Amino acid sequence: MTTITLLQHPSLFSELSKRFNEGGPFFMSLILICLLLALTFLFFGFFNLKKHPEKSRKMMSLASDISILGLVFGLLGSILGLIEAFDAISSMKDISLGMMSGGLKVSLLTTLFGSFTFILPRIGIIILKGLHN
Repeated sequence: MTTITLLQHPSLFSELSKRFNEGGPFFMSLILICLLLALTFLFFGFFNLKKHPEKSRKMMSLASDISILGLVFGLLGSILGLIEAFDAISSMKDISLGMMSGGLKVSLLTTLFGSFTFILPRIGIIILKGLHN
């Protein structure tokens, strides 16, 4: 039996890449940067937990702020995507339901990724707070 990790599976990676590009590379990149920064701050928070508890708290606070920023970027990207979709809809005379639902789906991808960027570090923050007490 061979085990295939999720990242080695070509269809999963191509699907994630497709969704990333559908959501708009600008906002999705900003959200990805926020996710990576929040996870980095959490790593340093766990790393400094025993030796430097005050530094660990500061890293936890930074991770919290950055994860909230990722969520806000997701909401902002979604709002701008909806505005663009409604502008395109209003300029067309005849629009199909499939076209409209596709545009709405794309506009919600940034919100989904922003929510993921908020939730994942938040779980780490809760664990880190528990270890501080």
